[in-house]
Amino acid sequence: MGTDKPNRVGLIISTTPLIRGFLSDASKDASLSDELRQASSDLLLQSEVPYAALRAVWMSSDPSTRPDLTRLFSGTRFIFSSPKPREKSEELKARLRKLEDLAERKAYQELVKDIAPPKDVPEPFSSYKDQLGFGLHVVVTMFTGYLLGYAAFRALFNHSPAMNAAGGILGLVGAMFVETFLFIIRSSNADTNRTKKFSQKSRSSFSTPSSAKKNQ
Repeated sequence: MGTDKPNRVGLIISTTPLIRGFLSDASKDASLSDELRQASSDLLLQSEVPYAALRAVWMSSDPSTRPDLTRLFSGTRFIFSSPKPREKSEELKARLRKLEDLAERKAYQELVKDIAPPKDVPEPFSSYKDQLGFGLHVVVTMFTGYLLGYAAFRALFNHSPAMNAAGGILGLVGAMFVETFLFIIRSSNADTNRTKKFSQKSRSSFSTPSSAKKNQ
């Protein structure tokens, strides 16, 4: 229909009173073809016209009656249409969804970091280095206990090989019991410290909103 905007292909310009007057005359010009007269009539109803169509009408018009081309386009504006939004690929959409999920998880972790216990809680002997150090410590302690027991029984029983060996074994067993007892104490202290830290964090997180309400 005549009220539809022209197909935006090529250069589009805005109409001016001079252009509308020229198109009005061209739509009635008997020297033009029916097609050009109809095109002029259709363009007359538009606020924006294609440059190529307007120039085609101007070229076919009588040079003695048509306005100068420079004067015809004086005061016009170029009309630029927005490009079609580029569609995102499925791979890009999936990547964006993944990034959004990661951002939401990170934000949630920031909100509950003072309430929820930390995920990476250091456990006793959590690394190979800790295990190796503990093993060497136990070996040294038991060997020391064996030497002490051996020396004590040697002094008591006058260089008896059997009693010396028995004293060394007793010293080794005693050192093993001592090391086991110390290990239990260290583990209990570590659990107690973790529990205290978690309780303190929980109390501080719950006391903050209440104190804020009191201040209000």
